Amino acid sequence: MARFRFWKASGAAKTLLFLSLYRLPAMSFFRRPDYSSDTSQFIDQLKAQRPELEAEQRQGRGLLWDKPIDRDIQAEFKQGRVAQKPYVYQTKA
Repeated sequence: MARFRFWKASGAAKTLLFLSLYRLPAMSFFRRPDYSSDTSQFIDQLKAQRPELEAEQRQGRGLLWDKPIDRDIQAEFKQGRVAQKPYVYQTKA
């Protein structure tokens, strides 16, 4: 009877104990290697047809986003900043 003393435990504890006692094979809930969405298939096809596409995208990103930061200009902007009043709608009475 000592073996079945665990049935007084909560549901999660019972499940864990049951699985540890009987060593059932664990199957991942999120396993879906065989599925590929239409969008993923399209992108894979596009990359296969145009292998230079990724390099072109990186060049475009470099033109628009990857700019060097000028620390002197940043410091000037910070010095020229005007502090906002605590409550902007307060009248000057």
